[in-house]
Amino acid sequence: LLDAPNREACMVKRERTNTPLQALHLMNDVQYVEAARGFAEWITTQGTGPLEHQVEKAMIRAVARKPDPTETQWLVTQWQDHHEHFQAHPEEATALVTTGEAPRLSAITAPELAAWTMIANLLLNLDEALTLH
Repeated sequence: LLDAPNREACMVKRERTNTPLQALHLMNDVQYVEAARGFAEWITTQGTGPLEHQVEKAMIRAVARKPDPTETQWLVTQWQDHHEHFQAHPEEATALVTTGEAPRLSAITAPELAAWTMIANLLLNLDEALTLH
């Protein structure tokens, strides 16, 4: 799925492709959702403050750069939309934050953690965060 060589021979350069199946796998596989939840828990432990500040810390952690103002505003809007959705559907929030085997460490509410999990999943799936070369 991710073009890994078959280990029978040494590969000097890996083929590069980008398919919708790769993106779907990285966004929906249990292991990746669980990793996003772990990242979301890290984000929420970085202190309280404006969403813009938390988004900036998350972006720096994920891709080693600050977001530009447009990116910051878009991520804040996405967080607010997800949070609103998960507050209206707490059962979906609970299902998302209990995905995987790792225990939930965060004491924040399920809708808030679920919203951060969605943002973390998005950041971890940026081209800048993935190894493409």
